[in-house]
Amino acid sequence: MITWMQRHKKYLIITIWISTIAFVGAGFVGWGQYSYGDKAGAIAKVGSVEITMGELQKSYSNLYNQYSQMFQGEFDEEKAKSFGLKSQALQYLVQQALILNLAKSYDLQISDAELLNEIKTQEYFFKDGVFDKETYIQVLLKNNLSIKEFEADIKKDLLIKKTLNLLPVQTKESEQNILKTSMNIADKIEYKLLEVDQININTSDELLKPFWGKMKSSFMSEVSYDVKYIKQPKISQEYDEMTITQYYNENKLNFKNAEGKVLSLEEAKDKIVNELDAKESKKEALRGYIAYKKGELEGVDVKSATISISNNPFGKDAIDAVSNLTPLSPFSKPVQVADDYFTFELVKINKSQPKNYEDAKSEVVAMYVEQEKRIKLLELAKKSFATFKGKITDFITVNDFSKLTDLSSSEANEFMNALITKESKKGYITLESGNIVMYSILEQKLLTNDNNDQNNVIARLKSAMFNEGLIKNLQNKYKTEIFIEGL
Repeated sequence: MITWMQRHKKYLIITIWISTIAFVGAGFVGWGQYSYGDKAGAIAKVGSVEITMGELQKSYSNLYNQYSQMFQGEFDEEKAKSFGLKSQALQYLVQQALILNLAKSYDLQISDAELLNEIKTQEYFFKDGVFDKETYIQVLLKNNLSIKEFEADIKKDLLIKKTLNLLPVQTKESEQNILKTSMNIADKIEYKLLEVDQININTSDELLKPFWGKMKSSFMSEVSYDVKYIKQPKISQEYDEMTITQYYNENKLNFKNAEGKVLSLEEAKDKIVNELDAKESKKEALRGYIAYKKGELEGVDVKSATISISNNPFGKDAIDAVSNLTPLSPFSKPVQVADDYFTFELVKINKSQPKNYEDAKSEVVAMYVEQEKRIKLLELAKKSFATFKGKITDFITVNDFSKLTDLSSSEANEFMNALITKESKKGYITLESGNIVMYSILEQKLLTNDNNDQNNVIARLKSAMFNEGLIKNLQNKYKTEIFIEGL
């Protein structure tokens, strides 16, 4: 799936437009420094549609969580950087904005009835199998979302859907016949896998330093922040039964066991006390924040630190808060870290700078080795594909990729999809992993299998290509201005 996403990300960004609302319940992931320039209210503008930093953070978070799920949790900031997730997040919003401009030109709108009908289909808000308003409110509260913010996102998604639905894609019988033929062509092939790991690369300083010299801008230090901060430790105190009972009655839907059953007052008591302590801690932290901001802080230890994404003892919420501070607005509201609260004051932003050779060396080696391996493996394929000896298959179609046992499932699928586009009987195909498959088509024959899903396949393919063409057309029509650095 990741391989497919990398190969088809120009289509992927379009096709994930409608998945924005899936952020409910997902963890938030933030990232560093940006510059507003002359546009303090936006980080980009497309036509008459502005894109805010909040939208960009949310877009990045949604993409990050999608990738994290596909990697089964084995996804981090380094992988996000290698996938260009920041640029993808911004590209996603720019393409949304282009469609929203088109919607404005048609004077399209989403009614309250349409909005309500959509919200009522979201299972996040179901209780006993049906939409429940109280559950709706509580779910949004748990995810730190206001009703206004959430419904604005839903309206935007519905407006994009409505706009695209004005441009239906039709399939023709001739296209179905072409697809049926291509899907039923069976090839007997000889193939051999060349793996990048079989190539050894010399990584002496003599070779690495010139490479680093040409690629300095690829090896940058992190943006870091010099901050001062005050800490409000957790407040622990005793509460009378009336206070505990009242809090339980007002918030009982928040106290559930693993099966989703509401806990009794006695079962929930410890959690209630913890939440009441957290409320008191936050109140005191807000008092400290106001006093700190006014310069009236007394008897509180103000500490200093330098933090960045990789050097951050305070957690993601803290780095997100600090990265949004500016010299004109240098104080953050209290940020919860475990049971404590921290208020930060921005002292200085340390901008990203090119690393010197020694600091960048580990990254230089990784990039150099990957690039050189691909180059040398390609040279080997060019010399070998005409005369290689490999494994011979039975007659297989594009759907029989699992029969290519020398390749992983994703690589076999990628290879077979590429093979059907090749006109030459002998050649090689470079995979996204960097590996190369040499092939020789020995025989071909046409099978008589029927594909009942051809119409849907063609519609999806044509829709993706049509939307890509639409985006290109809109890019020429609506000016895109980016006010954020580093993307």
